[in-house]
Amino acid sequence: MSRMDARDTELKKELDASLQARRELGEEYESALVDSFLEKVDQRIDGAVERRVRRQLAEQQMTVARDSRSPKVTDTWGERFGFGIVSLVLAVPLSAIGGGVADLPGLLAAWAGIVGVNVVQAVRTNPGLFGRRRPTRDSDWED
Repeated sequence: MSRMDARDTELKKELDASLQARRELGEEYESALVDSFLEKVDQRIDGAVERRVRRQLAEQQMTVARDSRSPKVTDTWGERFGFGIVSLVLAVPLSAIGGGVADLPGLLAAWAGIVGVNVVQAVRTNPGLFGRRRPTRDSDWED
């Protein structure tokens, strides 16, 4: 039996009990019995709406958390891969020029530039890559 069927069965029992009480107590208590039954229905509806809203909020928070960790929409995998390939292709002549003109210091300067450009690109596509991670805080809406 599913959760909704169990609630429907429980609600049906409540209605049967209210009708039985009305038969036993008479018409003078009918209004109070109807109000009591409607209050129980309202509580069930409120509980269902609250659960649905909490679920939607949790889904939205998960979506926002996933989106904040993923690369920007404009930075596709192909763009990042292409940047890496171009960087490696340009590394060959830059290494040759740097090493040929200034030997080891020139080679190190060329590679420092290549690494620097790639670090800037990595930070741009992954904000907070080298920053501290903020501690997660407990949700205010948990039961």
